[in-house]
Amino acid sequence: MTHSTTPHLVLVNLGTPEAATAPAVRGFLTEFLSDSAVVDYPRWLWLPILYGIVLRTRPARVAEQYASIWLPAGSPLRVGTEHLVRAARAVAAGRFTVSEAYRYGEPSLDAVMKRLATEHQGPVIVVPLFPQRTDATTGTAFKRAREAAARAGIANRIVERLIAPDDAGYVAAMAVRWREALAGAKRPPEHLVVSFHGIPVRYDRREHGLYVRDCEATTRALLSAIGWPAERTTLAYQSVFGPERWLTPATATVLTELPGRGVKSVAVITPGFLTDGLETAEEIGIRGREAFHAAGGETLVRVPGVESEPSFVASLCALASP
Repeated sequence: MTHSTTPHLVLVNLGTPEAATAPAVRGFLTEFLSDSAVVDYPRWLWLPILYGIVLRTRPARVAEQYASIWLPAGSPLRVGTEHLVRAARAVAAGRFTVSEAYRYGEPSLDAVMKRLATEHQGPVIVVPLFPQRTDATTGTAFKRAREAAARAGIANRIVERLIAPDDAGYVAAMAVRWREALAGAKRPPEHLVVSFHGIPVRYDRREHGLYVRDCEATTRALLSAIGWPAERTTLAYQSVFGPERWLTPATATVLTELPGRGVKSVAVITPGFLTDGLETAEEIGIRGREAFHAAGGETLVRVPGVESEPSFVASLCALASP
């Protein structure tokens, strides 16, 4: 067998259930919510709650949410990630190779590292698809990649790379998606909500505010690129889980309060989600829109993820040099 010595780019996304069914969602949530980087309560406290309550009640409801956005080709997150990988391979043109891996689900980092150990001899460049840094995303992706590479015997070939929160190609791609979304809107937005995935306040304090600073850096760069005023913008955090205090303001709260301030048309962009999935297409595009309308709003424009927009793909590929 011929072993390639060119660099190999591994794009690591969060992961997705294999199907929009309660058993598939239960398996995915078991792996996801068992990760101490995601839920860091003591195991003796958390695991009985996870198995005794969460995994008994949550999978059926989440499966229904997935079913509302499921595509003919499968999960939107998987479809979007595969589009991104194909676009990166086209840009690579033999200079390097590309594959995807998921932190939770398949193909797992273990499966990818085992394959590369037998098929590849060059550097393995690991890039989490999360431009805003926190242990729950970039941290756990790098940690699991290092562990998987060590088990596969290729730990010395791992190169870790990050997408900067204000990377020029990433920001340019968001601006493209913004213009596309507005071109198809029934009316222009009066206000912009820049919505990132939330984390507990305790996590952000432990990380000395790194995640919030990255979210703010992305927001500043985005507003500059699209020429949108800060006074008509709200940076918010979504996808709250559990009883403890999370970063605020909550996106859901913002969307229900804006109509009371006279805002009838709003745009929501989700820069932390590079590919669309449950948190964007369903949480914002369905539940968020319904809540905004119920509060008296009239138009919600959801700006899709950057996915395989060429300027973003170019930035990703620039990270492939060893």
